[in-house]
Amino acid sequence: MPPVVGISAYAEQARWGPAWDLPATLLPQYYVDSVAASGGVPVLLPPVAGIAGALDRLDGLLLAGGGDIDPGRYGSPTSEHTAGVRADRDTAEVDLLAGALARGLPVLGVCRGMQLLNVCRGGTLNQHLPDLVGHAGHRQRVGVFDTHPVTVAEHSRTAQVLGRTMLDVPTYHHQSVADLGRNVSATAWAEDGTVEALEYTDVFNVLGVQWHPEMGTDPSLFVWLTERAAER
Repeated sequence: MPPVVGISAYAEQARWGPAWDLPATLLPQYYVDSVAASGGVPVLLPPVAGIAGALDRLDGLLLAGGGDIDPGRYGSPTSEHTAGVRADRDTAEVDLLAGALARGLPVLGVCRGMQLLNVCRGGTLNQHLPDLVGHAGHRQRVGVFDTHPVTVAEHSRTAQVLGRTMLDVPTYHHQSVADLGRNVSATAWAEDGTVEALEYTDVFNVLGVQWHPEMGTDPSLFVWLTERAAER
């Protein structure tokens, strides 16, 4: 049987067809396609109470991108630039991550998902990256995934998974990792010093990237996730 990979999903108002405008559980199709193309069976995980109970039937977890994490979770006041906070999603994903770690499931965090990996270990975030680096290179145009170069630490697990230490990545974010959490190691950086990938040093099968691999052409991170999930 192929491995089953759960993907954290959005709960948002959505429109489809000629008539429907309703609350919906949704996720960009690129995540689903990327997991399926790498040999996994994708399952959407809505941000509802008790969703961590699904983990007993999963082999891997993908924490997807999305709105900002509540700054209260890392002890900071809310910046005027912080947006898209969903308390139900924060709670659901924190529970999913804790449950996945307890079960030894492989975990991949993408964009917001990487930031959650850090926050759940006591790390903090920069709430508006342009104020820190002085440019908008990480989110250049609204709704467009532009690219920028990233350098990966040579002997990191991230580099092993990617098979290289230099790459251009699809990006769309305005927040970034600030202080690293407990047993969290940064493993890739943009030219301006922004942390672009991290690993848990005490758990082998946990990786996070700040970019959006589902929007690119390199399947290596999804292949890694599904292969680790299959090993279970």
